[in-house]
Amino acid sequence: MKPEEIKKLDAYFKRTFNPGVIVKARPRKNDSAEVYLGEEFLGVVYIDDEDGDRSYNFSMAILDVDL
Repeated sequence: MKPEEIKKLDAYFKRTFNPGVIVKARPRKNDSAEVYLGEEFLGVVYIDDEDGDRSYNFSMAILDVDL
């Protein structure tokens, strides 16, 4: 994922969910970025370029012990 995209996603997550959210590039992956709340890992944002329309999918696992 390009640095400009990560910057835009970071601003979107901060504005929409929480100012403490941080979007970071993933090591050795260029189709996704990691999402954190402070130091806690929340999930991954993936690029979806299907049919020429670019969108982003956020995937977050919720563990049973966290409920």
